[in-house]
Amino acid sequence: MNAADNVAFEFLRKRGLKITDGRKTIIREILAFGRPFEAEELLLNLGRGPERVSKATVYRTLKQLVEGGLVNQVFFGPAKQSYYDFSGGGAAHAHLADIQTGKIIEFTNPEITRLCEKISSRLGYHYVSHRFLILGRPATPETHR
Repeated sequence: MNAADNVAFEFLRKRGLKITDGRKTIIREILAFGRPFEAEELLLNLGRGPERVSKATVYRTLKQLVEGGLVNQVFFGPAKQSYYDFSGGGAAHAHLADIQTGKIIEFTNPEITRLCEKISSRLGYHYVSHRFLILGRPATPETHR
């Protein structure tokens, strides 16, 4: 068991949820992605493994992880496709979605975090985390001058 597993399992314990083999399998598969993923992609990967997990359990567990802040539900592209991204309460990060190819690039930027902290403070809040998405298309030599 690694640190991310521990964070996720401790979250389940604190919510009074059983740490079933199915939930363990789902969490480990989510962590294996290391990038944003679609629920159907998760189901497909789980279907290839030796342990079977029902579709209902996958969606219910995803919902619980989103509600607890361990997984973010993010929407990319003009079609607002829903993806999930494990945050684990770790450092906030942002995404750039290529609207032509669908490629998603994850990045961190301390300036964005500082700006979020500043805005939160001005509005009388303590900053916790943020979601940041840039939609773009590859720059051509003509547009990149």
